[in-house]
Amino acid sequence: MYGMTSQIRRAAASVAANIAEGHGRETTGSFVQFLRNAQGSLKELETHLMLADRVGLASASAVTPLLARGDEIGRMLRALTRSLQRKTGVATT
Repeated sequence: MYGMTSQIRRAAASVAANIAEGHGRETTGSFVQFLRNAQGSLKELETHLMLADRVGLASASAVTPLLARGDEIGRMLRALTRSLQRKTGVATT
């Protein structure tokens, strides 16, 4: 249980840290790359939450709203990434 809790906390902190670090970079391309890293950390967080539910470390009633919030944050990250790419003419992938 401690290991899963630790992984969840690290992944959640990594989302915010990647956004902040990318924002502090000098180029938009770097920012976009850090936003992609944040998206990856978000997917990692979602996976850990689903696993915690499956193995009985967390209840579905606790995990479901967190996954919904993660989905919302993911949409915001993707929208920001697309907006920055359009602004700079960087190809979308």
